[in-house]
Amino acid sequence: MIPLSVLDLIPVREGSTTSEALAESAMLAQAAEKAGYKRYWVAEHHGMEGLAGGATSVVLTHIGNATKTIRIGAGGIMLPNHNPYVIAEQFGTLDALFPGRVDLGLGRAPGADHRIGQTLRKDLMRAAETFPNDVVELQARFAGYPPMPIIAGPALGADVEMWILGSSLYGAQLAAHLGLPYAFASHFAPAQLDQALQVYRDTFRPSEVLDKPHVMTAMSVIAAETDEVAALLATSMEQSFTALRTGSSGKLKPPVAGYRETMPPEAVAMMQNMRTVSAIGSPATVREAILRFIERTQTDELMIAGSIWDPLARCRSLELTMQAVS
Repeated sequence: MIPLSVLDLIPVREGSTTSEALAESAMLAQAAEKAGYKRYWVAEHHGMEGLAGGATSVVLTHIGNATKTIRIGAGGIMLPNHNPYVIAEQFGTLDALFPGRVDLGLGRAPGADHRIGQTLRKDLMRAAETFPNDVVELQARFAGYPPMPIIAGPALGADVEMWILGSSLYGAQLAAHLGLPYAFASHFAPAQLDQALQVYRDTFRPSEVLDKPHVMTAMSVIAAETDEVAALLATSMEQSFTALRTGSSGKLKPPVAGYRETMPPEAVAMMQNMRTVSAIGSPATVREAILRFIERTQTDELMIAGSIWDPLARCRSLELTMQAVS
């Protein structure tokens, strides 16, 4: 079986706090490590009350201290929001704290709406245009070549595994050009999945990092003892998805029986599209859906996403998923 990993948005549950969300994510990371998952990634989002992963490198320090062997990383750092020098220092420091365990996934999107540029005092449109150069600068700062006028001390020689993230063809083209591994956010943007993977594989250039293409795809997975229980747990994620698509956000809500019947038709249609890259159900149902997705994409690794309101049910979902495919 291919390696499985976990993507955590650090959801803050309704009636809960950021402190509790971070504690629950540490518990989930420990469960993932125990179950045999390869990576535990945290996503950078801003301006959303219900997501607590904005200070991604700080959160990764917390996750790293709670675990021992699982790889920890950003899925991802939205590089146009940041100065590459600062990211090099942050992830070089993470590698010093957790040697050989650190991944750096890089994305070009802002991780928030258009207001984030003004808040960060950044011209994000211009910063997005320099994204390829910023990625190359990061590579150079970790490698120490070519020499820079000012070194990012913790970054020099750091063993950080870099990935390009994407939800369109742009990331696929850049990852192929640089010879870097590529992670596609199919769990929320499935439309160009197949085309992006083909572009990446067809145009890949071997590099010092990789001699052949290496792909990780993401999939929403919620496993429970029965299909009915899993479907109920999934309504928390569905409520968040509907709220986000309608321009609002908030904390993760408890599951609601019959929620789908209350959704407007356009939201149901969007959800059906998302279900093409999801596995929600009993271990048998989840296994069938995951194996079908792997066969379709020929992915080298699979990233598991999916928000569940009950932290213990979330841990159990990871356990059941791994058992189902092992």
